[in-house]
This record gives sequence, C-alpha cells and structure tokens, in this order.
Amino acid sequence: MVGKQWFQAMLAATLMAAGALAQAQAVGAVNGSAQAARAFFQETRAAFSAHESRAADASVGPGAFAFSTTTDIQTLAQLGVVAQDWARQQPRGAAPTASTIVFLVRAGNPKGIRDWSDLTRQEVHAVVSNPKLCNTGRYAYLAAWGSAREQGASDAQAAEFVGTLYRQAQVLAKGEREAVAAFAREGQGDVLIALESDAGAIRESAGGSGLAVVYPSASVLVENPVALAVHGASESQLLEARAYLTYLYTDEAQEIAARHGLRPQSAAVLARHAENFKAISTFPVAKYFGSLELAQKVHFSAGGRFDQIWQPSAPQLAAAGARVPL
Repeated sequence: MVGKQWFQAMLAATLMAAGALAQAQAVGAVNGSAQAARAFFQETRAAFSAHESRAADASVGPGAFAFSTTTDIQTLAQLGVVAQDWARQQPRGAAPTASTIVFLVRAGNPKGIRDWSDLTRQEVHAVVSNPKLCNTGRYAYLAAWGSAREQGASDAQAAEFVGTLYRQAQVLAKGEREAVAAFAREGQGDVLIALESDAGAIRESAGGSGLAVVYPSASVLVENPVALAVHGASESQLLEARAYLTYLYTDEAQEIAARHGLRPQSAAVLARHAENFKAISTFPVAKYFGSLELAQKVHFSAGGRFDQIWQPSAPQLAAAGARVPL
C-alpha cells in the first residue's frame, strides 16, 4: 500500500508540474537507462512540436506517459490511469525503442571475454549493479539467467550460474553511477555489465579509447514503453498524444533514438547504424520470467531467488564502498 501511495503521489506531482504532454513523461529514478530514454523523449517532443508548428514547449495536454521500464506503466494500468491493454495499443509492444545488456572491457580485452560463460571463470571479476536497487542491475541479472536458459540450462542450473557470477564479482554497486565509477574511473574489475544505451557515455567517461564493448551471444530485450492516458485528458489532448506516439515510430524519430544510444525498432534505421548496434540475439523478459512484474516478485523481493543464491562477501562490500542493503 505504501508503494502504491508513493507512486500515486509521484504521478500527481508529475502531472501538476507538467500540465502538458510536452512535460508529462514520468521517467522514475534518474538512472543510466532513464537518462537515455529521457533524452529521446525530450528531443522527439521538440521535433514533433516543430512539425505541428508549435514552440517546443507548447502545451498539448497530459495525454501520454513514457517510462524507462514496463513496470511503471503497469502500475499506472493497475491504478486505472492507462488502459489494461496498453502494450497492445502501439506497435512492438508499445516500445518505440529498445536496448540490451552488453559487456564493457578494458582496451584489447586482456581477459578474452566473449560471452556470459567467461564471466564465471575464476580469473574474471565483474562489476555489476545490485538488481534489487536499480534498473540496470535488474536487467543484467535477467540477462545472465536468461542466457543460461538460452543454452538449454534448467532454472536450477541458471540459478547456479548466476550465483557463481555474482559471488565472483569484484563489485556489487548500489547503482549504475557507482558501478561506472568503480570500473571506468577506479579501474576495478575486468568487465562491467551495462546497458547498450549507456555504453557510449561510459566510454567517454573513461577517455574514449580505454574501453571496448563486447556483445554476448544472447541477451535480454530492454524496452522503453509508452502509453496513452485514459483519464485526465480531453479528446483533443488524446488525439494529439496519439499523433505523438505514432510519430515515435517514424524514421525521423528512430534516428533520434539512435543518436541517444537507444536501439531503433525500425529495421531501416537500425541497418544505417549497424556499426553502433551490433547484431545480437535477444529474448523478451516474458520468455523466461512471465513478465517484468512477476520477475520482480520472484527474484528481487525480500527472500526471493536473488537472496537465496547470493550473499555479499566482505571484499565485495568494501569495493562497493558501503554495505549493500538487501
């Protein structure tokens, strides 16, 4: 109940501060994944407004929501703010952009890291974000678990694999920023498990040439969803919102996504940026976890699968700089 009350308060504050689609996105916590999504929606709103002969900050009504993860929009659906079938109202599961989990390694890839199985070698130590505390950490965990399943492992075998990976990790950071600081600035660990959409910014933080991106054979699909409001907006506002959401799937908007490190859903735009978005086999969260909401309950709640397979070591806690709350 407390969580729902907090979300209702956050939503109300967002709408009061917004008063318009141009400001009506509520992208949750400002983490790495959210920053890329936020930049995409800000620039596409400005471009859409220009097409409509409006100033970029014109008030067009609180008719749509954009988040960096589906769980937030699903909460809105439970509250009746967006339709229960919101994911079927737009193409590609109502996600105009996507990302995935990749590896960042030191220049020259001295440990020869190529795939998930390399992360459990005794001489390899990863830097990861806590999956109970941040979006990147959650998707990294799901990617590791799902990658084992993609190779034919059972859930029990996947749990053993993921447990080994986290036990051998040099750092379990509280969030994305802490993980990036430990790996890129402090030189800890051999590999950083991160979102593809954050890779460019992380490399820049390390001076550009000091890190390389490695694409594993398979990884999880990370979606940045959108949805129409069903309450609190006039019909004209909803028409405007629908037009904006449709615009997000155009090649112009998809090019904006590519500029911000988000994987375009347009095959044509993706092909034009193939050098930046390498081919990778991705699996949806639903394939092995039912949904992101169910994964949250089963794996990341108190006493869930993550708690069952991993406990922090003293060196991990010291490297993280603070005790990790579990």
